[in-house]
Amino acid sequence: MTKLLDIKGLTKKFGPITAVDDVSFSVDRGEVLGFLGPNGAGKSTTMKIVTGFLAPTHGAVEVCGHDVAREPLAVKRRIGYLPEGAPLYGDMTPMALLEFVCKLRRLSPEDTRRGIEYVVDKLHISNVLYQPIETLSKGYKRRVGLAQAIVHDPDVLILDEPTDGLDPNQKHEVRELLTEMAGKKAVIISTHILEEVEAVCSRAIIIAKGKIVADQDPLSLQARSKLHNAVGIRLLADQVDACKAVLKGLSQVRGVQVSAQVRDTVELLAISTEGQDILEPVRNAIDTEGVRVNEIFVERGRLEDVFRDLTFEVEGLKARSYAETESDNA
Repeated sequence: MTKLLDIKGLTKKFGPITAVDDVSFSVDRGEVLGFLGPNGAGKSTTMKIVTGFLAPTHGAVEVCGHDVAREPLAVKRRIGYLPEGAPLYGDMTPMALLEFVCKLRRLSPEDTRRGIEYVVDKLHISNVLYQPIETLSKGYKRRVGLAQAIVHDPDVLILDEPTDGLDPNQKHEVRELLTEMAGKKAVIISTHILEEVEAVCSRAIIIAKGKIVADQDPLSLQARSKLHNAVGIRLLADQVDACKAVLKGLSQVRGVQVSAQVRDTVELLAISTEGQDILEPVRNAIDTEGVRVNEIFVERGRLEDVFRDLTFEVEGLKARSYAETESDNA
């Protein structure tokens, strides 16, 4: 695979505050990287350095082989950037903005036409093309912001909360577009929406207090959750006590909790002792005791738990995971 982004020993200080602390990672063509962290972790600062909006205190960044500090114009030609909040010129129309961006990027008339046609079609903004941006809804403003980031077909996409303000259908469309583009680009998505990481990203980095605390694919991160390989059981409320009694008798089960209840249907979670596969012993025990259940399924794990545990640990706080919080309800 081709390395399109290479970050080495990146550090950024604002006076006595270290916002980014010796961060190193690379992103290859075809990768979609979820860049995660709590507020103030250093995500936006890192992206502003990569895009040339901030200078690093130490370290180096290369985009498609070009150093950000020494070759800023070459880097900007190859990057598409959607900042947080998508700041736009409110008195412009989307069409005027896109034409302006293409002119700044010195695209040919043919590439300008092709690029604008592509983003208008993919982001469904044809009905607001000649409407002042300041009059648009938050969702449309976000789509116009994404359109200006991809109109020149960049090799590297840096997107800060790309689906912020979009409704569920629009989020789905944008995620499909990112998946479609990912094969020939390197994409970095900063987001607080963990389901977005599962849906789109091939890799995730978690940063806290300016340091990387995890760098894995989403499935591997989920496997670090205390709920990895937990068995979920949906059943009627009158079967709950009998089911709990069966599960508590299994050595492979560390705890049992109620995870949801809708009217007379309850969902229990049997937590695995060591994260091992416990589906078969749980199912066999339930069948043997004649407990009636509607559905049995296996939990892959929850990114929210992993995110909280890793970031709280760095910040010196004690994170109570979902599994720990609910274990007393068994």
